[in-house]
Amino acid sequence: MMNRLLPHPGLSLLLVVMWVVMVSDLTFGTLFLGIVFGILVPIFTAPWWPERPPVRFVPALGYLGIVLWDIVVANFHVAAIILFKPNRNLKPAWLTIPLDLTSPEAITVFAGTISLTPGTVSSDISACGQYLLVHALHAPDPAGEIAKVKARYEARLKEIFR
Repeated sequence: MMNRLLPHPGLSLLLVVMWVVMVSDLTFGTLFLGIVFGILVPIFTAPWWPERPPVRFVPALGYLGIVLWDIVVANFHVAAIILFKPNRNLKPAWLTIPLDLTSPEAITVFAGTISLTPGTVSSDISACGQYLLVHALHAPDPAGEIAKVKARYEARLKEIFR
């Protein structure tokens, strides 16, 4: 019964929060309408998500914290590169990251995380779905960067989407 009422609890919560943020008013009416949307939208869209992967929300919150921290730190790092590193000393690189993730949702979150972090951008996924092509602004050690990204993000995403 609960799966029918809340087929995507994370999406329901996100919709309620986003509704309250967009309206910029925390009243009973706003919250009530947000809850209505949070229940109805996932119910009506559930048929288009038949094989959704199980998501562990506690590790996802930890992952969110790590990503937000990395975004802040990377902003300062990229600013320092732009302001103080001469162009001739930059070592941009295309990184081909082998994927251990198999779920399309997990791969999408992984690629999005990389693109959100300043200094890197996800460019493409291979036709076989086993490699992600990423451009890095400054990567003097491409193999080290690949290992860092896999350990920092992909390993955690494997825990979240198992």
